[in-house]
Amino acid sequence: MNPYSKDFPVSWHELHRDARALSWRLLEQGPWKGIIAITRGGLVPAAILCREMDIRLIDTICVVSYDAKEEGGTANVQGDLRILKGVDGDGEGYILIDDLVDTGKTAREIRKLLPKAHFATIYAKPAGKPLVDTFITEVSQDTWIRFPWDMEYTFSTPLADRQKG
Repeated sequence: MNPYSKDFPVSWHELHRDARALSWRLLEQGPWKGIIAITRGGLVPAAILCREMDIRLIDTICVVSYDAKEEGGTANVQGDLRILKGVDGDGEGYILIDDLVDTGKTAREIRKLLPKAHFATIYAKPAGKPLVDTFITEVSQDTWIRFPWDMEYTFSTPLADRQKG
């Protein structure tokens, strides 16, 4: 069963704006040694933060937690969490960045590995919000955020027509 009844499409412009807003907040809390991006969702925000905050040291913690329900479908089913690549240390002095925190499953596991990192996301849902230190926008738990790297431009059926069917 799909727990997401709402769509929240995010454009490249909106993502860039929100990542810059996150940078402003994080600059006030520095200085920072570097950034650890959670792959894959944290890669684009990490690039923007690095530029805006003049940070040159980037590492990644590589995880898999979402799988597509069916071939070619949206990866909106959270499965078993697998760490493909970790990082050394406890995260002290580093920003741990991801695009969003949803249920908190990934965040809880990564917090165990990097308990002293400052965890930041652009978007946060209620179930995961207590696990992050800084975020920009809260969205409801039943909302699926569609990031620009997962979309292409196509016709959109008006909302009123969707409710008729």
